[in-house]
Amino acid sequence: LDLHPNAIDLSAWRLNVEGNVGRALSLSLDDLVNRFTPVSVPAVNQCSGNSRSRFEPRVPGGQWGNGAMGCATWTGVRLRELLEMVGVRPGSVEVQFEGLDRGRGPAGRGSHRYPKSLRLDDPVLDDCLVAYGMNGQQLPMLNGFPVRLVVPGYFATYWMKSLTWIRVLTQPDENFWMKTAYRVPADLRAGRVATVPITRMPVRSFIVSPDGSARIPAGLPATVRGIAFSGNGAITRVELSLDGARSWREVRLGADHGPHAFRTWEATWTPRAAGEVSLAVRAIDAQGEVQPDAPVWNPGGYVWTRIERQVLTVGRSA
Repeated sequence: LDLHPNAIDLSAWRLNVEGNVGRALSLSLDDLVNRFTPVSVPAVNQCSGNSRSRFEPRVPGGQWGNGAMGCATWTGVRLRELLEMVGVRPGSVEVQFEGLDRGRGPAGRGSHRYPKSLRLDDPVLDDCLVAYGMNGQQLPMLNGFPVRLVVPGYFATYWMKSLTWIRVLTQPDENFWMKTAYRVPADLRAGRVATVPITRMPVRSFIVSPDGSARIPAGLPATVRGIAFSGNGAITRVELSLDGARSWREVRLGADHGPHAFRTWEATWTPRAAGEVSLAVRAIDAQGEVQPDAPVWNPGGYVWTRIERQVLTVGRSA
């Protein structure tokens, strides 16, 4: 998407909740802030193409390293509360979200608008927020002002910025961004490739420090730190390897800020001799999902989740 507003007139902007409902709503930002009980949720927002540059063979698209993600505390109104207020009518199957983003495609073509949808029976709707706050401050323009959809556990493709329309649908949404884009293979057979929309984030972990440029002394304690998260629930265990993923040791976990947030971790060890040390880290979540060591290649370069590795140079101590 190429066109995102750099200013929004709040006197004219409204969030419209419509479609197959008993009573449509048109809400101002002031309505959302003052008429509803605020709810805050710490949650990770991660691009589905995060770490795309790691795929081999290479694929087109933004060649992200590990930086296309962040964790914040989001404050807003529960989506369920808005849907209950309008009264979802029988026969409804999905709820569609659209903001003010626009693409390069000509008006009337699927790539011009950017709607995304969730099934009404998807449990994630219970956690969704229409957020107007981020880390205790008003939502910044670059993060989706005046409100954005927050879908804890799901990739950022659903986190609609400058959310303006919520539509209850009676038929599955087959717009370009649901039927064609942001999909991964689900079934590989001779002559056909069935795909499904990207949804929940798999379990991931990262080594934050030291980085690959660091040189640490032998014979002195060294601390390795990082983060982990999963779209399927809380992180319950993180393991570190000092021998290239041949053996593993459990590490210390930091504070638990909720099932959708970053969980920090750290481990201390003393390298005994100069040379290279091959670190690896993996995480396990509350559903028992273990971070894998084999990437699943796909032409979009989506959903990289492979065990993270880092090679450190150990020098002789003075």
